[in-house]
Amino acid sequence: MLSGEAEFEPENEEQSLFEISPYGKLKEVPYNPQIPIETFDFIVTDECHRSIYGLWRQVLEYFDAFIFGLTAKPSKQTLGFFNQNLVMEYSHERAVADGVNVGYEVYRIKTNITEKGGRVEAGDYIDKRDKLTRKVRWEQIDEPLEYSPDQLDRSVVAKDQIRTIIKTFKEKLPTEIFPGREEIPKTLVFAKDDSHAEDIVHIMREEFGKGNDFCKKITYRTVGDKPEDLIASFRNSYNPRIAVTVDMISTGTDIRPLECLLFMRDVKSRVLFEQMKGRGTRTISQTDFQAITKDAAAKTHFMIVDAVGVCENDKTDSRPLERKKGVSFDKLITSIAAGIRDDDHLTSLAGRLAKMEREIDEKDKKDIEKAAEGKSLKVLVNSLLDAVDPDKKFEKAREIFKTETPTDEEIKNAEKELVKSACVPFDSSKLRGLLSEIKNRNEQDIDTTSIDTVIFSGFDEQAKIKARTLVDTFKKFIEENRDEITALQIIYSKPYGKRHLTYEEIREVADAIRKPPYQLTPEILWQAYEQLDKSKVKGAGAQKLLTNIVSLIRFASGKSDVLEPYPETVNQRFERWRTQQETAGVRFTQAQTEWLVMIKDHIATSLSIGNEDFELSPFYEKGGVVKAYQLFGNGLNNILEQLNEVLVG
Repeated sequence: MLSGEAEFEPENEEQSLFEISPYGKLKEVPYNPQIPIETFDFIVTDECHRSIYGLWRQVLEYFDAFIFGLTAKPSKQTLGFFNQNLVMEYSHERAVADGVNVGYEVYRIKTNITEKGGRVEAGDYIDKRDKLTRKVRWEQIDEPLEYSPDQLDRSVVAKDQIRTIIKTFKEKLPTEIFPGREEIPKTLVFAKDDSHAEDIVHIMREEFGKGNDFCKKITYRTVGDKPEDLIASFRNSYNPRIAVTVDMISTGTDIRPLECLLFMRDVKSRVLFEQMKGRGTRTISQTDFQAITKDAAAKTHFMIVDAVGVCENDKTDSRPLERKKGVSFDKLITSIAAGIRDDDHLTSLAGRLAKMEREIDEKDKKDIEKAAEGKSLKVLVNSLLDAVDPDKKFEKAREIFKTETPTDEEIKNAEKELVKSACVPFDSSKLRGLLSEIKNRNEQDIDTTSIDTVIFSGFDEQAKIKARTLVDTFKKFIEENRDEITALQIIYSKPYGKRHLTYEEIREVADAIRKPPYQLTPEILWQAYEQLDKSKVKGAGAQKLLTNIVSLIRFASGKSDVLEPYPETVNQRFERWRTQQETAGVRFTQAQTEWLVMIKDHIATSLSIGNEDFELSPFYEKGGVVKAYQLFGNGLNNILEQLNEVLVG
C-alpha cells in the first residue's frame, strides 16, 4: 500500500519475495501522500521478535505513532528496539497458575554413545548408505572408525544409540514418565534432519509394534501423505500417536492433545527452543482430550524427554535473520548465480560449502576443482568470506586505487570486485550441477556393531527441587489448617474413625489447596511424591479421584507409610474382609458376590464415603432393595454396616 500497489497479493507472501528485489536489495518504503505518517495513533505488531526487522521495521518507523509489540519469545534485540520499555510481562508460571497453559517436567535419558561417541575397529564391517536414496552397501573398513557425539546422525548413524533411547522411552512411559497410563500419549519427536527422522520412525515402529499408522514422519520431504493432512490427523485423530519432525511443527502449529516432546536433536537458539516447547503448553478441554486419549482424564502437564541435553545447555539470544536455513542448497546457489549476493547469501553458501568440504572424498574434491577451473572448495569458500570481510575490502581498495586511505566509495567499488570474483565460478551451470549432485548423494556411515547402554534415565535435579517445594507447601497447608478445616480435624482426631468423612468435607480440602497461595491439586502432589521417593508411592496419581486427597494427607502427616490411591485401599480391605468371612465359614453365592463387588466398586469410585450416601447409592438401581433383601434376607443391614466399617475405614 505504501508503495502505491493497488491491492495486496497473498501469493507474494507465499513466495517469500516481498522483502527482496531481483537484485537482492531491501525494498524501500517511500513516502505516500495518500497514507500520511499521522494516519495512526497506535500500532500493535504481533510476533514482534520477527516483525521489527527488515522491511517491516521501515513500515513501523514510517508512521508517527506509538508502537506496541507482542511476543511470546522476547530476545535482547526485541527489547532493544523498544528501548528496554517493557510495559507488561506474563510469565509461564503465571499462565500455568491461571490455566492458560500447562506446565512441564523434564525427563532425561543419557546413553554412552550419545555422550561419548563410538568406535568401530579396523576389519569390522559397516554399512554405507546413500542419504538421498537410502541404498545400503556393505564394506569392510581398513582403519578404525571413531566418531564424536557431534557426528551422530550426520555423517555416522549408530542404530543401537537410536534404539536404546527409544526402548528406554517405551519402558519408562507407563512407569515413570506417565505413570499408570496404558495408551501412548501424543508425542512429538524432534530429529536432526530428514534422514535421522526416517531412522527414528523405522525403529519406533519396530519397538512399539503398533503398525505404520502409529508413528509418522511429518517433514517437507514426506512421501505419499500430504504434510498438512498428517498434521490434521495428529491433531484430531487417534493415530498417529507419535510424529517425527525436524522443523515443520516446531513453530506456529497447535497440537493441543500433545503431551510429550522427545528431543533427539540439540537446539542452540533460545527463541527456537521456546517455540518448540510451546507445542506442548497448549490446553485442551477434557472432552476433546479424552476423544483422542481415552485413558487420561485431562491434560494436566506435558513432558520433555531430553535425550541430548537440550535442557542443560544455555540458549543463545539470536536475532531473527532472513531464513536461509529454510532455503535448500539448490535454491541458495541458484540465487547467487541470479545476482542475489548480499552478505547473508554469501556467508550461508560459504558455510554449506565448508561443511561439504569436510564430508566428501578426494575424488569429489578433484571433480569440483576441475569444474571450477582449478579452484578448490577451500579457495571458493575463502573467496566468499573475503567478499564480506571489512578488512579484505579495505585491503582490496588500497590495492586497486593505490592509496593508503581509500574513501568509502572506493571501498564499495572494491567490495563489488571481491563479490564478482567470488561468484564468477557459480555462474557455471556445470559446477552448480556437480555441487548439487554431490550434496544429494553424500553418504552416511552406519554403525551396526556398537552396542549402546543407558547411562541415566530419570527426572532432572531441577524437577526434584520443584517436587520438594510442592511437598513442603502441602505440609505447610496441613499445619496451618488442621484446626480450621473439618476433614483435617477428623483425620487428626484420636482415635481416627469415630466419624467418617463426607464428600463435601473432602471437597472443602481440595478447594482450599487449589486457592492461592498454595495452588495445588491431588494429581500434582501425587507426581511430586513419586519423583522424590518412588518406592513409597503406588498407583497412578493422575486418577481424578477426589478421595485420593485423604491418602495424601495421611501420607504427608506420617499416618501412612505408603501412598496409594483410595480405590486400591478399598480393594485390599474388601479382599481381606472376604477372606475373613470365608475363614469364619460364610459362603457367598455368585449373585451375592456380584452384589458385594458392585457396592465395593461404587464406594471406590463414586467419591462418596459417608454413611448417609448409601441410601442413594446405585445398588438400588440394579434390582432394588427388594432384590437385596432376597439375596441377604434380614442380614442385609448387617452386611451394609460391615461394608461401611471395613471399606470406609
